[in-house]
Amino acid sequence: MNYFPEEVLEHVFDFLTSHRDRNAVSVVCKSWYRVERFSRENVFVGNCYAISPEKLIERFPRVRSLTLKGKPHFADFNLVPHDWGGFVYPWIEAMAKNGVNLEGLRLKRMLVSDEGLDLLSRSFVNFKSLVLVSCEGFTTDGIAAIASNCRFLRELDLQENEVEDHRGQWLSCFPESCTSLVSLNFACLKGEVNLAALERLVTRCRSLRSLRLNHAVPLDTLHKILAQAPQLVDLGTGAFVSDPDSETYHKLKSVIEKCISIRSLSGFLEVAPCCLTAIYPIWLNLTSLNLSYAPGIHGSELTKLIRYCRKLQRLWILDCIGDKGLCVVASTCKELQELRVFPSDLHGVGHAAVTEEGLVAISSGCPKLHSLLYFCQQMTNAALITVAKNCPNFTSFRLCILNPTKPDHVTQQPLDEGFGAIVQSCKGLRRLSLSGLLTDQVFLYIGMYAEQLEMLSVAFAGNSDKGMLYVLNGCKKLKKLEIMDSPFGDVALLTDVGKYETMRSLWMSSCEVTLEGCKTLAKKMPSLNVEIINESGQIEAAIPDERQKVEKMYLYRTLVGPRGDAPDFVWTL
Repeated sequence: MNYFPEEVLEHVFDFLTSHRDRNAVSVVCKSWYRVERFSRENVFVGNCYAISPEKLIERFPRVRSLTLKGKPHFADFNLVPHDWGGFVYPWIEAMAKNGVNLEGLRLKRMLVSDEGLDLLSRSFVNFKSLVLVSCEGFTTDGIAAIASNCRFLRELDLQENEVEDHRGQWLSCFPESCTSLVSLNFACLKGEVNLAALERLVTRCRSLRSLRLNHAVPLDTLHKILAQAPQLVDLGTGAFVSDPDSETYHKLKSVIEKCISIRSLSGFLEVAPCCLTAIYPIWLNLTSLNLSYAPGIHGSELTKLIRYCRKLQRLWILDCIGDKGLCVVASTCKELQELRVFPSDLHGVGHAAVTEEGLVAISSGCPKLHSLLYFCQQMTNAALITVAKNCPNFTSFRLCILNPTKPDHVTQQPLDEGFGAIVQSCKGLRRLSLSGLLTDQVFLYIGMYAEQLEMLSVAFAGNSDKGMLYVLNGCKKLKKLEIMDSPFGDVALLTDVGKYETMRSLWMSSCEVTLEGCKTLAKKMPSLNVEIINESGQIEAAIPDERQKVEKMYLYRTLVGPRGDAPDFVWTL
């Protein structure tokens, strides 16, 4: 294809939508590198400290949509300090100064300020999409700036963020000329909502397809919204509480019958189970259902609802459904591809938490299942072996036993053989989280069979350094390795340091790694940032104890060296 003009190549490259394919063609030759450089508009940065915004803009001057990730994944489990870093302001500022025509920004685990959101809203006239996932540091004042200034906004999606509500009137900041919204999600906001402004906005935006509301939107407003937006495909309800004999309830029931386009349903943040019959017509065509924030819907109601959902492909649910409820899911949802079962009570009191029986039932009834997150009370090797046989198409398998060191509760043996069966049968497995009593043997299996594995999360597992070495030596495509409370030390860390150049990051906390080992690694691999996080106090570099174990170590590739915004408790070697 070298004989094609660059203009033709650019059109050919437009058909390459994955970042991996784009990266591959860019290293074929100088010509392809140049064409790919100027034609890539969507850029993904898995670690905001791996590259500077200036270098990224130099590499991809025509970037239009940017995805940025900040804090390590274990921040979701409160293992990363609040003020560790991940500031997005320098990125917004750099793109504004360099004249980037940014249209979309997606951030995950980043520190976002109101000043940054205001600058974003005023700097990019064609800005259309803002997605914030598990971010913090901003208030509804920043969201109000986006609403006020982004005239062509199509998507405002706020997921799992910590947001202070300084301005409950942010919805009224959308100008009357705003008719472009396609997706609006503010379910995570805790403040009150200007209901009249919300109704007017929904009425104006005739192309709105996705709407997720917070708890402050009552049932009487929901029915008015649905009456104005029967075209919705994705609906997240707010408060679902009313008297079944009330006029509001009957109006809602009537209008829902006309919402034949809804395929995805979530919410029910506050719910009266007696009101659920009003939405039965919606359940019949659902392909996605998220009830992970609906503790008011108990096991029997859940089971009753699931019987209507024969087309479900994606289900997020609380474990109060019980094993019997999962059997109903298995017999009903034959098209199910993704299942997440979250704990409704971490101590397992007051409800029938799910066990290995529910998981086996799901694997038997849902052969298309390829993604699983499963919190449970117990597990057995036999169950995992059965699941591996029934569902060989898993690409993501995350099992979380609430007692993370619990053995096979029938044989009292480690769960090595069960997870070994998973990695041996599921040839396309890319993400794996382990739980339960595990020895080095399971890591030997992972190294031998998990050829496509890209992300591995480990806790309270292994006997020696050999376990970690089995993984590093065997998993050639591994990108992210997360380890906590495991007996892996300097030998495992330093035996094959070249492996880290092909990985995105390594996290180790409460392990056997020492300060001396981390310093040795940093000296051998200058292309890596080796950060030690010591929350107990600032690390004294003058007279350190080389043999002391580090609390937390975060290692990642970088093109720009140590970051300049590290707080006192982060020491970059």
